[in-house]
Amino acid sequence: MIRTALLSLVLALAPALIPSVAHAQIALGSPSWSQLSPQEKQVLAPLASDWNNLDAQRKQKWRGIAQRYPKMAPDEQQRIQQQMKSWAELTPQQRQAAREQYKSLRQLPPEKKDEVRQRWQEYQSLPPEQRRELATRPAAPSSAPAGAARSPAPPMTPPPQGAATSEPARTR
Repeated sequence: MIRTALLSLVLALAPALIPSVAHAQIALGSPSWSQLSPQEKQVLAPLASDWNNLDAQRKQKWRGIAQRYPKMAPDEQQRIQQQMKSWAELTPQQRQAAREQYKSLRQLPPEKKDEVRQRWQEYQSLPPEQRRELATRPAAPSSAPAGAARSPAPPMTPPPQGAATSEPARTR
Protein backbone atom coordinates (compact mmCIF):
# COMPACT_ATOMS: atom_id res chain seq x y z
CA MET A 1 0.00 0.00 0.00
CA ILE A 2 2.78 2.47 0.91
CA ARG A 3 4.66 1.32 -2.15
CA THR A 4 1.64 2.05 -4.36
CA ALA A 5 1.10 5.46 -2.77
CA LEU A 6 4.78 6.34 -3.25
CA LEU A 7 4.70 5.21 -6.87
CA SER A 8 1.54 7.27 -7.45
CA LEU A 9 3.19 10.30 -5.89
CA VAL A 10 6.30 9.93 -8.08
CA LEU A 11 4.17 9.51 -11.19
CA ALA A 12 2.08 12.52 -10.25
CA LEU A 13 5.15 14.70 -9.70
CA ALA A 14 7.13 13.45 -12.71
CA PRO A 15 5.56 15.82 -15.26
CA ALA A 16 6.27 18.76 -12.98
CA LEU A 17 9.91 17.73 -12.55
CA ILE A 18 10.74 16.94 -16.17
CA PRO A 19 10.29 20.48 -17.56
CA SER A 20 12.46 21.96 -14.82
CA VAL A 21 15.22 19.42 -15.49
CA ALA A 22 15.05 20.16 -19.21
CA HIS A 23 15.03 23.89 -18.51
CA ALA A 24 18.04 23.56 -16.22
CA GLN A 25 19.98 21.73 -18.95
CA ILE A 26 19.12 24.39 -21.51
CA ALA A 27 20.05 27.19 -19.11
CA LEU A 28 23.33 25.48 -18.28
CA GLY A 29 24.25 25.18 -21.97
CA SER A 30 22.87 28.57 -22.94
CA PRO A 31 22.96 31.02 -20.03
CA SER A 32 21.38 34.42 -20.35
CA TRP A 33 23.58 37.49 -19.84
CA SER A 34 22.29 37.86 -16.29
CA GLN A 35 23.45 34.32 -15.47
CA LEU A 36 27.09 34.99 -16.37
CA SER A 37 29.67 35.57 -13.66
CA PRO A 38 30.93 39.13 -13.12
CA GLN A 39 34.30 38.13 -14.66
CA GLU A 40 32.58 36.69 -17.76
CA LYS A 41 30.47 39.83 -18.11
CA GLN A 42 33.56 42.02 -17.90
CA VAL A 43 35.48 40.04 -20.54
CA LEU A 44 32.48 39.55 -22.83
CA ALA A 45 31.11 43.11 -22.44
CA PRO A 46 31.34 43.90 -26.19
CA LEU A 47 28.88 41.06 -26.81
CA ALA A 48 26.37 42.08 -24.12
CA SER A 49 23.73 43.46 -26.49
CA ASP A 50 23.77 40.32 -28.66
CA TRP A 51 24.40 37.72 -25.96
CA ASN A 52 20.83 36.53 -25.47
CA ASN A 53 20.46 36.02 -29.24
CA LEU A 54 23.51 33.74 -29.56
CA ASP A 55 23.00 30.00 -29.84
CA ALA A 56 24.21 27.71 -27.06
CA GLN A 57 27.30 26.57 -28.99
CA ARG A 58 28.53 30.13 -29.56
CA LYS A 59 27.85 31.07 -25.95
CA GLN A 60 29.93 28.13 -24.75
CA LYS A 61 32.76 29.10 -27.09
CA TRP A 62 32.77 32.67 -25.81
CA ARG A 63 32.58 31.50 -22.21
CA GLY A 64 35.62 29.31 -22.82
CA ILE A 65 37.49 32.35 -24.09
CA ALA A 66 36.39 34.32 -21.00
CA GLN A 67 37.74 31.55 -18.77
CA ARG A 68 41.12 31.54 -20.56
CA TYR A 69 41.27 35.33 -20.74
CA PRO A 70 43.03 35.99 -17.39
CA LYS A 71 45.91 33.71 -18.44
CA MET A 72 46.38 35.45 -21.81
CA ALA A 73 49.17 37.90 -22.49
CA PRO A 74 48.04 41.57 -22.41
CA ASP A 75 48.47 41.94 -26.19
CA GLU A 76 46.31 38.86 -26.76
CA GLN A 77 43.67 40.20 -24.37
CA GLN A 78 43.65 43.47 -26.30
CA ARG A 79 43.33 41.59 -29.61
CA ILE A 80 40.43 39.53 -28.28
CA GLN A 81 38.64 42.65 -27.02
CA GLN A 82 39.09 44.41 -30.36
CA GLN A 83 37.84 41.41 -32.28
CA MET A 84 34.76 41.15 -30.06
CA LYS A 85 34.03 44.85 -30.62
CA SER A 86 34.47 44.48 -34.37
CA TRP A 87 32.28 41.38 -34.40
CA ALA A 88 29.55 43.10 -32.40
CA GLU A 89 29.46 45.93 -34.97
CA LEU A 90 28.82 43.57 -37.92
CA THR A 91 25.34 43.01 -39.30
CA PRO A 92 23.99 39.44 -39.28
CA GLN A 93 24.70 39.23 -43.03
CA GLN A 94 28.29 40.37 -42.54
CA ARG A 95 28.74 37.84 -39.75
CA GLN A 96 27.47 35.04 -41.96
CA ALA A 97 29.78 36.13 -44.79
CA ALA A 98 32.72 36.19 -42.34
CA ARG A 99 31.87 32.67 -41.13
CA GLU A 100 31.70 31.39 -44.71
CA GLN A 101 34.98 33.09 -45.55
CA TYR A 102 36.61 31.55 -42.50
CA LYS A 103 35.39 28.09 -43.52
CA SER A 104 36.80 28.54 -47.02
CA LEU A 105 40.16 29.69 -45.60
CA ARG A 106 40.38 26.59 -43.43
CA GLN A 107 39.96 24.39 -46.50
CA LEU A 108 42.86 25.93 -48.43
CA PRO A 109 46.07 23.96 -48.92
CA PRO A 110 48.94 25.09 -46.65
CA GLU A 111 50.74 27.09 -49.35
CA LYS A 112 47.58 29.06 -50.15
CA LYS A 113 47.02 29.69 -46.44
CA ASP A 114 50.52 31.13 -46.21
CA GLU A 115 49.82 33.32 -49.24
CA VAL A 116 46.59 34.63 -47.70
CA ARG A 117 48.36 35.32 -44.41
CA GLN A 118 51.17 37.16 -46.20
CA ARG A 119 48.77 39.29 -48.23
CA TRP A 120 46.82 40.14 -45.09
CA GLN A 121 50.01 41.25 -43.35
CA GLU A 122 50.89 43.39 -46.37
CA TYR A 123 47.43 44.95 -46.26
CA GLN A 124 47.73 45.61 -42.52
CA SER A 125 51.02 47.44 -43.06
CA LEU A 126 49.43 49.91 -45.52
CA PRO A 127 48.57 53.44 -44.36
CA PRO A 128 44.94 53.74 -43.15
CA GLU A 129 43.86 55.89 -46.10
CA GLN A 130 45.15 53.33 -48.60
CA ARG A 131 43.40 50.51 -46.71
CA ARG A 132 40.12 52.46 -46.83
CA GLU A 133 40.54 53.00 -50.55
CA LEU A 134 41.21 49.31 -51.19
CA ALA A 135 38.32 48.27 -48.96
CA THR A 136 35.87 50.31 -51.03
CA ARG A 137 37.06 48.85 -54.33
CA PRO A 138 35.27 45.78 -55.68
CA ALA A 139 37.28 42.59 -55.37
CA ALA A 140 39.29 41.68 -58.44
CA PRO A 141 38.11 38.49 -60.16
CA SER A 142 40.24 35.54 -59.20
CA SER A 143 40.49 31.90 -60.09
CA ALA A 144 41.46 31.15 -56.51
CA PRO A 145 38.90 29.59 -54.14
CA ALA A 146 36.49 31.90 -52.35
CA GLY A 147 38.24 33.74 -49.55
CA ALA A 148 41.66 33.03 -51.00
CA ALA A 149 44.17 35.77 -51.56
CA ARG A 150 42.31 38.22 -53.75
CA SER A 151 43.92 41.42 -54.66
CA PRO A 152 43.54 44.28 -54.08
CA ALA A 153 40.52 44.10 -51.77
CA PRO A 154 41.14 42.74 -48.28
CA PRO A 155 38.91 40.18 -46.61
CA MET A 156 35.73 41.64 -45.13
CA THR A 157 37.02 40.86 -41.66
CA PRO A 158 40.57 40.03 -40.75
CA PRO A 159 41.38 36.35 -40.74
CA PRO A 160 41.77 35.27 -37.13
CA GLN A 161 45.33 34.87 -35.94
CA GLY A 162 46.21 31.31 -36.76
CA ALA A 163 42.99 30.93 -38.79
CA ALA A 164 44.81 29.11 -41.50
CA THR A 165 45.73 26.26 -39.18
CA SER A 166 43.47 26.17 -36.16
CA GLU A 167 40.01 26.86 -34.80
CA PRO A 168 39.48 30.53 -33.89
CA ALA A 169 40.08 31.60 -30.35
CA ARG A 170 37.10 33.88 -30.67
CA THR A 171 33.94 33.46 -32.53
CA ARG A 172 32.50 33.62 -35.50
